[in-house]
Amino acid sequence: MSESKSDKVEFEMLDYSTVGNDTVSFKLEDGTIVKVKVGIERVGVATNYRNPDGSLHYAVNTSVKLYVIPYDKRFTLSKSQVKGHRRTYTDSFVNSW
Repeated sequence: MSESKSDKVEFEMLDYSTVGNDTVSFKLEDGTIVKVKVGIERVGVATNYRNPDGSLHYAVNTSVKLYVIPYDKRFTLSKSQVKGHRRTYTDSFVNSW
């Protein structure tokens, strides 16, 4: 069952710019900082369809990224993730299990 062209809504892609800050920060009770960054991936306005009230119909694809910064600002990485770390036979053997 293929859709006819009249069953599809066509969109014109729109350019956009950020107004104000795209990141909001929250400080938690324990001192941890949570940053929430919101972005638009793609936005378009329908060219062959309007909302029932006559207003323009938009399709907006968004992204939300969370950054958690612990109160003590510490984190860990495995040795294999550290640049310049040489893997030994023992490391390879242990990590393969």
